[in-house]
Amino acid sequence: MMDQKADEFHKLVRETADSGILVIVEGSKDRKALNKLGITNVAELNKKPLFQIVEEISNSNDECVILTDLDKKGRELYGRLNSDLQMHGVRVDDRFRNFLFRNTKLRQIEGIANFSETF
Repeated sequence: MMDQKADEFHKLVRETADSGILVIVEGSKDRKALNKLGITNVAELNKKPLFQIVEEISNSNDECVILTDLDKKGRELYGRLNSDLQMHGVRVDDRFRNFLFRNTKLRQIEGIANFSETF
């Protein structure tokens, strides 16, 4: 069973990296962790106002992945970003986030690189 989940995890990482889709994270540690996995098109929130981020993203992207942390604050951020981006016509791909939420104990995105080695 674990092998199947590991395969799915690595497939999602590859697809995300290969597609060049924009991935939104909370900060630089999250970005660095995703970079280690080969995911390089990453935008950091870095305390910028959400409306500004939504405007910047919707002006240049029609699709994105939101990988805010899976804790309470991260879930709230995700909810606001998800609805605001969709109102601006940006499709949010939730597959990666949903997989992490359902199949792992990972709650901080900055730990994803180390986590992938344990799979």
